[in-house]
Amino acid sequence: MTHRWPRRWLRYFPPARWLAEYQAGWLPGDIIAGVTLAAYAIPVSLAYAALAGLPPQVGIYGYLLGGLGYALFGSSRQLAVGPTSAISLMVAGSVGAMAGGDAVHYAQIASLAAFTVALLCLIAWLLRLSTLVRLISDSILVGFKAGAGLTIIMTQLPNLFGVGGGGDNFFERALLLAGRLGQTHTLVLAVGAAALLLLLLGERFLPGKPVGLAVVALSIAAASAFGLAALGVPTTGEVPAGLPSLAGPALRLRDVEGIVPLAAGCVLLAYVEGISAARAFATKHRYALDPRQEFLGIGAANLAAALGHGYPVAGGLSQSAVNDMAGARTPLALVFASITLALCLLFLTGVLSALPKAVLAAIVVTAVYGLIDLPALLKMWRISRIDFYAAAIALMAVLLLGILQGIVLAALASVLMLLARASSPHVAFLGRVPGTNTYSDVLRHPENEPLVNALAFRPEGSLLYVNAESVLAAVSKRLRGAPGVRLVVCDLSASPHVDLAGSRMLHRLHEDLAAEGIELRIVGARGRVRELLRADGLADKVGQVERSVTLDSLIVPDRP
Repeated sequence: MTHRWPRRWLRYFPPARWLAEYQAGWLPGDIIAGVTLAAYAIPVSLAYAALAGLPPQVGIYGYLLGGLGYALFGSSRQLAVGPTSAISLMVAGSVGAMAGGDAVHYAQIASLAAFTVALLCLIAWLLRLSTLVRLISDSILVGFKAGAGLTIIMTQLPNLFGVGGGGDNFFERALLLAGRLGQTHTLVLAVGAAALLLLLLGERFLPGKPVGLAVVALSIAAASAFGLAALGVPTTGEVPAGLPSLAGPALRLRDVEGIVPLAAGCVLLAYVEGISAARAFATKHRYALDPRQEFLGIGAANLAAALGHGYPVAGGLSQSAVNDMAGARTPLALVFASITLALCLLFLTGVLSALPKAVLAAIVVTAVYGLIDLPALLKMWRISRIDFYAAAIALMAVLLLGILQGIVLAALASVLMLLARASSPHVAFLGRVPGTNTYSDVLRHPENEPLVNALAFRPEGSLLYVNAESVLAAVSKRLRGAPGVRLVVCDLSASPHVDLAGSRMLHRLHEDLAAEGIELRIVGARGRVRELLRADGLADKVGQVERSVTLDSLIVPDRP
C-alpha cells in the first residue's frame, strides 16, 4: 500500500508529467525562449524594483529565483514569473509606512511579504480556493486579453517614441502620449521602428525562428558600434553584478502590523492576473491547466524569491507573451532564463547595459498584439450579445482600472449578469407535436396542437430563490388568458436543481389553483428534485412525483 504514496504525491509535481513527455525537438525553443525572456526581464525588473522602492538588483533576483520556483510546481508551460508593475506599486504604497524610513527594514518587510504570500498560497491550495477562477468565463477572458494587450502596448509606446510616459489608465496614457508626440526623439523612434519591422517580418517569414533573440543581439551590437547611448537613445544602463545570497526571513509575522493584508492583496493580484494569462496560453497550446496547482506554483515562486531577499512575484501577461513568442514549450524555458540571468549577472552586465529600451518595447508590442482578438468579439456580437457585453465590460474595465481591478470587476459583472439571466428564465408553454406523443414550446413551434382544458409549462432553468416569483408570475399570467383549464402540469425536466424557495413557489401555485378547482401535477423531476419535493410535503398535495408519470399519460384523457 505504501508504494502508492509516491505516485499520489507526484501529481502535485508537474515536472514529473511534462518531463516524461518531453521531446528533443522542444529543447531549442525552450533555450531560445529562456535567453529571450532573460533579455526582456533585466530592464523591466530593474524598473519594477525602483517602482517598489527597492535596490535594482532585487528585481532581477525575482525573475531568477521566482522562475525556478514556478518551474517546479506551476502547471502552465508558458507562464513567466517575476516582479510586476501592479505588485510593485502595492509594495511601494504599503511598505513605506511600515518601515518608517529605514531602508534596511523596508527591504526586510518586502521580503517578509513574499514569505507570507507563499504561506497564504499554501493555505489557499489546502482550502481549494481555486474554484473562484470559475467566475472568469471564456467571454470575460477574451475581453480581458484584449484590454490587457491594449494597456501593455500603450505602456510601451512612450519608449518607442522616446518620450516620457505616465497616466493611471489606458486613456490617460493615450492623452499624455498624444500631447508629447511633438517631443518625439527621432533616433529612438527609428531604432524602435526598425526593431518592430524586423520582428514583424521575422514572424511572417521565419515563424518559430529565434528572431527576437537575433534582434536583441543586433541592437546591442549597433548600439555599441554607433554609440547610441551618447546620442540620447535610452538603454538599460549599468546592472549591479553578483548573485543573491539565500537566507530565511529576518522578521516574524507578528513583528510587522499589516503584513497579512498586504500579502493577501498580492496573492489575489498574482492569482487573478497569473491564472488569466495562464488560461490564455493553455487554450492556445491545447493542454490542461490545473487552477488549484497554480497556488503551489505561485507559492513556490514567492518562497524562492523571498529566500533571495526579493519581494512578491507573479505571473505576468507581457513577459509570458515574450516567453511564448520566443518558442517556449515547457517550464524548462524558465530554468534557462534563470541560468542566463545568473550568467549575465556574473559576466555580461557591461554588454547588456547597451541594450536600447526601444527594442524591448518593440518586442513587447509584437508579443501582445495577438491578444486583441477582434474576430472573436465580432462573433460574440453576432451569436450571443450577453457574452459580448461581458467581454466588453472586461475590456473597458481593464482599460479604465488596470488589469487586476478590471478582471475583478468583469468577474463581478459576469456573476451579476448570470444572476440576471437566472432570475428570468424562459417558461415554455407546451403543445403536442402533431402526430406524436411528444410536447414542445408553442412559442417556437406555433404548429403544435393546443391542449384541451389543460396547461403544461416547463421552466427552462433551475427553480431557485432568484427566479421562483418570475416563473409563478408567468404561469399566472398565462392562466388568466386560458379559461376552462382544469389541469396544470409542471414539467421539471429542464430544471436540474430546485431549492426550498422553488418548492414553496409550487406549494403556492397549488394553493392558488386548488382555490379555482384546478389540479396541479408534476412530471419530469430528477432524482434529487423528487427527493426535495417529497421531503417538503409537495408530493402529498399533487399526487405521485415519479419517473413513471409522464405529461402524455396525464393529457391523454383530454385528447379531442
